[in-house]
Amino acid sequence: MSAETNRSPLIQTPDRWLLLITFLLIGIGVLMIYSSTAVVTPLLAKKKVTSFFYFKRHFFTMFLGLIVMFTFYRLRPDILRKIALPLLVFSFLLLVLVIIPGIGVSAGGARRWIRLWPSTFQPSELVKLSMVIFLAKYISMPYYRTDSFLSFIKPIVVMAVFQVIFLKQPDFGAAMSLGILTLCMLFLSGVRLRYLMSLTLLALPVLAKLVMEPYRWKRMTSFLDPWKDPQGSGFQLVQSFIAMGSGGLTGVGLGESKQKLSFLPESHTDFIFSLIGEELGFVGAMLVVLLFLSLFIKGISITNRSKDTFTYYLSFGLSMMIALQALINFSVATGMVPTKGLPLPFISYGGSSLLVNMAAIGILLNLSRGEESRKVVDKTQEIIVRKKAKRAVYGNRI
Repeated sequence: MSAETNRSPLIQTPDRWLLLITFLLIGIGVLMIYSSTAVVTPLLAKKKVTSFFYFKRHFFTMFLGLIVMFTFYRLRPDILRKIALPLLVFSFLLLVLVIIPGIGVSAGGARRWIRLWPSTFQPSELVKLSMVIFLAKYISMPYYRTDSFLSFIKPIVVMAVFQVIFLKQPDFGAAMSLGILTLCMLFLSGVRLRYLMSLTLLALPVLAKLVMEPYRWKRMTSFLDPWKDPQGSGFQLVQSFIAMGSGGLTGVGLGESKQKLSFLPESHTDFIFSLIGEELGFVGAMLVVLLFLSLFIKGISITNRSKDTFTYYLSFGLSMMIALQALINFSVATGMVPTKGLPLPFISYGGSSLLVNMAAIGILLNLSRGEESRKVVDKTQEIIVRKKAKRAVYGNRI
């Protein structure tokens, strides 16, 4: 049997199930975005917004997302390893641009976007992707030691710098998700638990001070009892409950939502899962949950097949990044955690989230091919062949 025949099983095609799940989620997003924005309110009509306004913009972003996904799919892991630090610095510079007048864009009392033609971009989404790639490189470096406090504290400092800027915007949801993502990757690397516990204890006073901010405290109290102020601070969560409760088992029907008629705020972005629950019912909502669960499982299966430490941590981090944001969005819509302002990956309207998550899928599809594993095996086979050749020449004297 030739060497090429022996090697062929290691050269795999991209994970088709991962690609199918992604396209199904994007397809559901297209349907629900059109459903939630097709009805034009009088206020939007004055701004000359048509029923296809958001749909066309989302479709354009989806086209860009496919290009981004293919671009990252073509990047080899060694290239990602090389650009890890430059990409992190670039995302930091974009994040700083948010606070510059004329470049940064404010909406809803927050300044989180920069103005880019033809729309806006939210750098915090790119920060999460950059941090995952950076951490995967850092943890896989030979000098990284799980029993060294210095090795542990370096990525924590990097994370804290980004979180400070997030909180200035303010974007508490992005700061929280970045913190959880960083700690999960460090935990996976085998860092000592006492380091993680010490950091948690030190962070508690800071977290308490952040929560005591008037508007955050108001969110906290309305989350605990939204019916106490159903027309004020608890309005969004109450409307989310009404939407999901109205859907029942099979929903009221696609396009038949009543809550999207100016009752449920952000029905096409942060609370699109509530709209799914209303129009498609419990069945539709559970389908979305199962699709995200399947996507996470496929990502972890890629992690388990990795023979290189960089690709191992990279695939885990990317899978965790998508799953964590989806879990937080589900929790917000169902009232399990306070409102965070995080979109539902692949489904919510929002170009920044879609582009970054498509880039993550492109990387995962590349890693699913097993190219890095093939290189490791080829290198091992090359060493064995050299040893056999030396024995043939010099005998057992080597």
